[in-house]
Amino acid sequence: MGGGDEPLWPISFAESLPVPFVPTRYEVLDLVFEALQLREDDVFVDLGCGDGRVAVEAARRYPIRASVCVEARSDLVERAAKNAREAGVDDRVLVVRGDFFGQPLIGATAVYMYLLTSVNEALKPKLSKELKPGARVATLDFMIPGWKPVKVLGGSGWQRRVYLYVIGVSDK
Repeated sequence: MGGGDEPLWPISFAESLPVPFVPTRYEVLDLVFEALQLREDDVFVDLGCGDGRVAVEAARRYPIRASVCVEARSDLVERAAKNAREAGVDDRVLVVRGDFFGQPLIGATAVYMYLLTSVNEALKPKLSKELKPGARVATLDFMIPGWKPVKVLGGSGWQRRVYLYVIGVSDK
């Protein structure tokens, strides 16, 4: 599984957002996964996955059903697909080139986002509408404005704090 040359949908909105590629440090992944508590029946989605490291590591560490990387930049899609192949989890990691606002989240049970607060704010309606109650959303560093995290892990400073939200609880 991997990304092709052509996007599955227009890549207009996500590419216009001021979200730089800043990889999640491997050291913080334990906090992310501790927050999400990934299980066998989970479908994990990383919105703006960059080089795919979080989705690849989720599939490598946990017997989840699937791990989906959504990334607008074609160079990063290629790197994510390569990283999944090299880790031997490309059978459970789907790398999608596209706008994460256009990627359907139906069926996702765990979502990870390392995006800016403004982007998290813009994604709120999509998350509330498309994720079922009980789905978990973890964000790194940046909160989802107006939502109440059910758990906050880590300390202060860059890439040290993970916020966990639960659909049907945090978004009410």
